[in-house]
Amino acid sequence: MDKMRDRIEREVELPGLVSLLAERLTATDLQSLLLEVYRLRAKRRGPTEVLTDYERNRFVRPSSASARRVLEWETIACSHLPVSFELLALSPVAPLGTCSAVAPITQDWAVSTARNTEVVSDSTNVLALECALRRRQLLRQDRRSREPVHLASSHRLLRAQRYEDPNLLPHFSLFALCSAGRDQGNLRFELSALALHAGFYLRALRAFLGEGVGLRLSATDFAPSPRHALVESHFLSPVREEFPDVPSTIDEERQSGRGYYSDLCFHIDALAPSGRPIQLVDGGSVDWTQTLLSNAKERLVTSGIGSERVCNSFPA
Repeated sequence: MDKMRDRIEREVELPGLVSLLAERLTATDLQSLLLEVYRLRAKRRGPTEVLTDYERNRFVRPSSASARRVLEWETIACSHLPVSFELLALSPVAPLGTCSAVAPITQDWAVSTARNTEVVSDSTNVLALECALRRRQLLRQDRRSREPVHLASSHRLLRAQRYEDPNLLPHFSLFALCSAGRDQGNLRFELSALALHAGFYLRALRAFLGEGVGLRLSATDFAPSPRHALVESHFLSPVREEFPDVPSTIDEERQSGRGYYSDLCFHIDALAPSGRPIQLVDGGSVDWTQTLLSNAKERLVTSGIGSERVCNSFPA
C-alpha cells in the first residue's frame, strides 16, 4: 500500500495527497468530494463497460450456491433459534471501521464506501454494536444489570481479501449469534453462552443434514492457564447431555483464532460424504463490548456458520 500510494502521488505530482484527504478533510467534506469523483467517473461509463464489469468483477457475480438450498437451511435455522434470541435484519452497510476499530482486522478486508460507511464484512461485529447499545441502555437503568442480550442475524457478507482456497467466496451468507452480558465470575456467563450457541447449531444442523451426518464439537481455552475443568462442567457436559452421540472434546492443539478470541472458543465440524471433516461453525468470547462501553465487566460471545459452506458441502 505504501508503494502504491507513493507511485500515485508522484504521477499526479501531489506529494502528501493521501494524508491530506485522510487527515485534513472532515468526514463530510471527504464524502462530498468522493461522491463527485464517482459521479464523474460513472458518467463516463457506457452500458457495454458496465456489462463487462459485471461479467468480470468477483464482488458482483451471483453466488454459485443453490438459492433454494440456502433458503431451506436458513428457514430451518430460524425455526430452531432459542426463544431468548431476537432475529434482526441488518443494514447492508455499517459505520466505517466497524471491524478494524474493534477487532484485530485490517480495514483492507472491508469494502469501504464513499459515504464513510463500509459494506458489512462480518455481521458479528454489527451485532456486537447493537448489543453494546442495548447493554448501555440497561446499565443506565441499573449500573450492575446482568440482563443478557441475545441477537441473531442471517446476512450476506462481502469481503475484499483474496483467498487461495477457491471454496472461500468473496460474498456469502452467514448465520450469526451474539450474546452480551455482565461478568458473573468463574466464566459462568461465557460458558453458558457458548453452550447456548453450540446447542443451537447442533439442533439446526441435525434437522437440516439428518441423523446420518456425523457432527463433532471441540472447545479451546487460550488462557495462559487453561481452565479445562470449568469448560468440561459448564460447557461440554451440558451439550453431551442433549447430544450424547456427538463427540465433544477439548482441543489443546488449536491455534486459529488466537489473538482474535479473548480466550474461550469452539468449532463444530461435520463429516462430509467422503469422510473428511469440514469446519462449519466457529465462535468464542471477545472483548468488544468491554472496549465499546469502556467497562471491564462486560462480556460478549459471538459465533457464526457460513450458509454456502453448509449447502455446498452437503447438497440435497
